[in-house]
Amino acid sequence: MKMFEELKAKNINFKNRIIMPPMASSKADENGHISKEILDYYEEKTSHGLFSLVIVEHNFIDSLGQASERQVSIADDTSIEGLKKLAKVIKGNGSLAVVQINHAGSSARKDLIGQSPVGPSEIKNPSQKQVELPRELTIDEIKDIEDKFADAALRVKEAGFDGVEIHSAHGYLLNQFLSPLTNKREDEYGGDIKGRIKIHLEIIKKVREKVGEDYPIFLRLGVGDGKEAGLSQKDAVYAAKAFEKRGVDVLDISGGMCLYFSDDDYPGFFDYLSKPIYDEVDIPVILTGGVKAGKDIEDILKRNVCDLVGVGRAVFKDSNWMEREINSLMEN
Repeated sequence: MKMFEELKAKNINFKNRIIMPPMASSKADENGHISKEILDYYEEKTSHGLFSLVIVEHNFIDSLGQASERQVSIADDTSIEGLKKLAKVIKGNGSLAVVQINHAGSSARKDLIGQSPVGPSEIKNPSQKQVELPRELTIDEIKDIEDKFADAALRVKEAGFDGVEIHSAHGYLLNQFLSPLTNKREDEYGGDIKGRIKIHLEIIKKVREKVGEDYPIFLRLGVGDGKEAGLSQKDAVYAAKAFEKRGVDVLDISGGMCLYFSDDDYPGFFDYLSKPIYDEVDIPVILTGGVKAGKDIEDILKRNVCDLVGVGRAVFKDSNWMEREINSLMEN
């Protein structure tokens, strides 16, 4: 079966094609540090040793970019020791370990961050029902955020993880820059797709400078916005190819501004978003969504829409799902 085949990429090798995607657990302590609760959670989810890769839930890079209570922080060096423990748990169970780093932008709540949220433009986040009107970021603030992403990536490496994932999906800050729904800037960080991905390209460049040439960089890309005036397929492909050229090693495809899930709840329901990118890039592509049975993983891979399949909600709900489903496939 294809799902059990190895995949060798430029900077990272996968023992099979099954990954655990990032899913917020809200189990960090009150300071955003790794707690015993979160260590136990990842131990339980990965103890079967069947995932080739585990992408740890989004860590906020700056206090202004915190998305929710008890989210994990990677905003300063005090986070590193706890993350080292988490890396040991996941890698000790036989999986590669990657941390997703993120800034919530206009998805952040004023009552949580203590001030009005920020965004590329003064436009309410259409992916959220109750949010403040964000303050438009200045150029200097954008460059500071770029630096904070790079600093966070270095902390991921120092904590012993096998790679870092930059989050640009699900209505968060980098997705807000990418989408024409929320980016109405008239300077170098707005306008056409070249301007709207400038912050991404600068972050990738700065992260690469911090972590070195051989350290794997993933990018989660929100490809569809769920609205007619949103990100076009043409622009999504352009962005994916530009990120590959700049040095991203793996693309993790998901929905964008207003498209976290699909009403068409079939296995791999975002395959129509991943297929055009899969056909145009030469780096591994991850697709997550709708997997309910072990055979769904194989079915998605056979469609030639991705290289790796994420199993998220099924494992979130049932820690024994992987072992049961994979063993069943092996028996048959």
